[in-house]
Amino acid sequence: MKIGIAQLNAVVGDFPGNAKRIMAAYRECLEKGAELVIVPEMALVGYPPRDLLFKSQFVPKCLQALDYLADETGDVPMLVGYVDQCDSDSIGKPFRNAAAFLHKGKVLHKIWKTLLPTYDVFDEHRYFEPSESCDPIEWRGHRLGVTICEDIWTENYLHRPLYDRDPVEELSAKGIDMILNLSASPFSIGKPGRRLEMLSRVAQEADVPLVYCNCIGGNDQLIFDGNSLALDSKGNPLVALTAFEEECVVVDVSLSGNAENLPTETSPEEESHKALVLGLRDYAHKCGFTKACIGLSGGIDSALTAALACEALGAENVHGLTMPSEFSSGGSVDHSIELAKNLGMQCDTVPIGKTFDEVKAAMAPVFGDLPEDVTEENMQARIRGVFLMSLSNKTGRLLLTTGNKSELAVGYCTMYGDMCGGLAVISDLPKMQVYALSRWINREREIIPWDTIEKPPSAELRPDQKDQDTLPPYEILDAILELYVEKQLSGDEIIKEHGFDENLVRWVQRRVDLNEWKRYQAAPGLRVTSKAFGMGRRMPIVQRFTD
Repeated sequence: MKIGIAQLNAVVGDFPGNAKRIMAAYRECLEKGAELVIVPEMALVGYPPRDLLFKSQFVPKCLQALDYLADETGDVPMLVGYVDQCDSDSIGKPFRNAAAFLHKGKVLHKIWKTLLPTYDVFDEHRYFEPSESCDPIEWRGHRLGVTICEDIWTENYLHRPLYDRDPVEELSAKGIDMILNLSASPFSIGKPGRRLEMLSRVAQEADVPLVYCNCIGGNDQLIFDGNSLALDSKGNPLVALTAFEEECVVVDVSLSGNAENLPTETSPEEESHKALVLGLRDYAHKCGFTKACIGLSGGIDSALTAALACEALGAENVHGLTMPSEFSSGGSVDHSIELAKNLGMQCDTVPIGKTFDEVKAAMAPVFGDLPEDVTEENMQARIRGVFLMSLSNKTGRLLLTTGNKSELAVGYCTMYGDMCGGLAVISDLPKMQVYALSRWINREREIIPWDTIEKPPSAELRPDQKDQDTLPPYEILDAILELYVEKQLSGDEIIKEHGFDENLVRWVQRRVDLNEWKRYQAAPGLRVTSKAFGMGRRMPIVQRFTD
């Protein structure tokens, strides 16, 4: 059988637009000779819809759009991911994460997702009722084992066994010719390789071809990489679709795969670059923005963010402000201007010195004889925030924040200052990965000035300030943060099992825990690691637990 794989970028809640995109892909697959077309999980809805599902007309409009797709589907059937409504008199959650088998104006079969992930960024048990059974679909002499995303993730590839059922085993026991998987599997660095390994193993164990159709695109914090593929019964790739791009491919699953069809291996830097560019572009465009603005400090974080923004939106649509103070080094302005020239973006200089003096003078009667401290440092950041928000308001641009994960973790950022903005582009990149990605961007020519990459990082809010005056060396800080935030180890485990200094580990723990309040108010950030701040890490602010 020739299967059309339609790797699509859906917009959450845009039923007319998503349906149009699905039908265009369906017709493209027909032209390429498809005998069955498969689109991703919730391709009609966009993933994740979250509490939009509870709006009274959301699911009914989804079902109306599904009827439209059924009417438009001809003799070649199509498998479409959507949300189904449970019977009004049924007990349990009101909805099903579903796939519809469409043919000549009818929904011939409905397949409901069996395994509902409820961990990290997933919260499907909040909305959906699981399928009670897994049954093959018989179609023109074939027995199709249709699964939806998590249904195919075996316990060997989860952080722990989560389910007492295995849909692939249940389908195999009833006899199937192939496995079809509709997926909305979000990206994290290194995940595409692990996913390929898992899918290959599933195909081998079931001894049938496997077709995996994943979505692409950015929706809020999540980025979907696609990397859809088809494997033969030995787990060898038949075809691999392009990562991070919409694409339609038709594959004959009766053939044998070979190593030439393997997806090209990519470095973590290339993966994260493609993901962040796509995530930024989709966040902006799906929210109605075509232009962005950014504060350029002369440092590596703002330089990397600007480079990503120019690639995502076009340099002509990115406006930078460099806002020097008496504490700014001469290189800060020069490096910002050089960066803007290399990228081809606009950059204006707006000094903050006069405004800073006026704010200090205005507050002097209130502060009295209290000595200057971090308050005056934060004033500068907040003045810059006001200038940037003013540019955003006046020109209708999306303001991008430039803080990295290391800073956000320990609160080395100013609320209502450098945290101002609508999207935190690199907030899930630790500082050492910021350096690595910046060097990768410069692999062919100097885009980010090398002086920016090589100089010691500094907030430049007081004379001769360096980040390492306050923070541990970033290579040490990042290593501890990975263990504490991503691996979720206790302080005792980090000290005893990994050999880090106890006082340093306790300091990092305390800074991470005490700054939860800042992260609650931070701009949404693009997720590229296995444990990002935001929707996948739900910590209370008011708490006293320490470990």
